[in-house]
Order: sequence, then C-alpha cells, then structure tokens
Amino acid sequence: MYINWHLNTFFVFQVLLSNLVLTCVLLLACYAAVRWYVRDSYRIGGFSQKHVFITGCDSGFGNLLARQLDQKGFRVTAGCLTEKGAADLAAATSPRLQTLLLNVTDSASIRSAVEFVRREVGERGLWGLVNNAGRSVPIGPTEWMQLEDFTKVLDVNLIGVIDVTLQFLPLLKKAKGRVVNVASILGRLSLTGGGYCLSKWGVEAFSDSLRRDMQHFGIKVSIIEPGFFKTGVTSVDLINADLKRLWARLPQDVKDSYGATYLDDYIKMQGFSMNILCCPDISKVTWCMEHALTAQRPRTRYGAGWDAKFFWIPLSYLPSFVSDFVVNVLLPSPKDKASS
Repeated sequence: MYINWHLNTFFVFQVLLSNLVLTCVLLLACYAAVRWYVRDSYRIGGFSQKHVFITGCDSGFGNLLARQLDQKGFRVTAGCLTEKGAADLAAATSPRLQTLLLNVTDSASIRSAVEFVRREVGERGLWGLVNNAGRSVPIGPTEWMQLEDFTKVLDVNLIGVIDVTLQFLPLLKKAKGRVVNVASILGRLSLTGGGYCLSKWGVEAFSDSLRRDMQHFGIKVSIIEPGFFKTGVTSVDLINADLKRLWARLPQDVKDSYGATYLDDYIKMQGFSMNILCCPDISKVTWCMEHALTAQRPRTRYGAGWDAKFFWIPLSYLPSFVSDFVVNVLLPSPKDKASS
C-alpha cells in the first residue's frame, strides 16, 4: 500500500510537471506571437518626404501599389512600358505622382529613369525601389521551347531586375532605403517549363545576396512571393495564344509523341486550374509591398495569398514526388508517356 501511494504520487507529480512544461511552452509561443505582431506593426513616418520608384505600373500589382502609395502621401515615380498605361495612371492619381516610360530590358532607358529620379530626390536619396515589371510567356512544356523563348522572359524578369537595381543603388544608399523584389511561389516550386520559373528562382537568389551585401549600408531587401492572382501575367487568353504558337512550330514527330489532343487537353486543364487558383484580390500582394516599404522592420519574405501561405510554400518543402504528383494532377500526360 505504501508503495502504491508513492507510485500514485509520482504519477501525479509527472502529470503536473508535464502540464507545467506544456503550459510554459504555450505561454512562450503566445508571447512570441504577440511580440512579433507588435514589432510587425511599427511603421516609419514622414511619407511625404519619401520617394518610391516602381517598375511595371501599366496594370496589375504595380499599378495598384502606385495608387495606394500615392494616397498615403508618398512621392511616387511610376515606370510604365506604354504611353497609355502612363496616361491612365496619371489621370487616376494626384499631381504628386509622376510617370515615365521605362523598358527594363534597355539599359539606356533605365539610365534615363535614374537621372529623372535623381533630379527629383536630390540629396534625400531614393527610399524605395519596387522591381515589379515582369512577363510570363512563353511558358509551357520545356521541349516546346527554343533558347530565345527563355531569354525573352529572363531579360525582363531577372536581368531587368538586376540592371534596374544596380543602377539605382547609389540613390538607395543615400536614403538607406528599401528594395522590394517581386518573385513568386514559382521561385520555390517549378510547376512548368519556360523562363518564368527560372527567372523567379533567380530573383530569389539575387535578392538574398543583395540583402546580405547591402545590410552593411542600411538598405533592407524584401522578397514578395505571390501565389496565383488574376493579372496580365496569368491571363489565360495570352498564355493559350502563345501555347498554340509554340505547338504550331513543333516538328511532326514531337507532336505525335504528345498526341493529337494534347494541346487542347493542356489548354482545358490549365484554364480550369487557373480559374480555381487565381485570386481576384490583388491588394493582398500590394499590402505586402506596402508593408515592406513602411514597416520599421520589414520581413525578408512575404508569402502573398492564402494559397501561397498554406499550400504552395509548404508543398515546396515536401519530397519531390509529392509536388510531382500535384503537377501531374493539374496537367495532362503525353500519349507516349514512358512506364516507370
């Protein structure tokens, strides 16, 4: 009986101890979450004295961000590819916002933009650079591509980002400012062929190395990783038209290996997937961009969209056979598929 009493006492002590440990762990987790939330909520001031330059403002994320920052009092310079895009944006914003024509694949065009911004910012320097300009097509099966199809996308999405950043760095160093680079969840998980995924993986790597190098000068670098959103980049009509172009130039033996119905099946399944996946609320992305520019302690990476946070980014950490299975569900298989 004496032994049983000791055993029961020991058991009760273990339960209390284990609950105490669990309680401490939960309290620490809650404290960390509250501390992170409070720290995340601190903002800088003096928006009216801060200049931000954004690329790719004709439509989509860049266009909305330019209007968003303009409403908050920032001095925004918006780079647009077309005159119509620049005129439409200028008409929808205050006189404070300025537009200019910019082709990120043309170093001379970037130099002109730098000179324009230098005259505007003076000795204050440039507070924010948002590398948003991008393109998706050509995108599709790797075998359908030629080298120039890769370079068309890489020149805009990666080389353009690098060129713009390098040319604006002196102005950013003056202000100890921010660089915000738009990557993608496809910079973590390659779901299709073409230059898009390659370019976004490159943006991730470039941003990481830039962040480490520039932290010594007070420049902070953030990466935006959007999931699927309804923008020009994800336009099904644009992608489908380019897929038909790629298919039309394929040799007949390559077409035969995929099957006569493969292109139609690919377009149908892709359209179905995009309609399900693409979110129309692009403010989820521009909120991340704004936070990266206005937070006292901006995050290194922002997963934008619920699909990015809770599906694609977690999927990128799982074994490859899991992500392969997901891709195989989303897209059709060729006729001459080899048996494993």
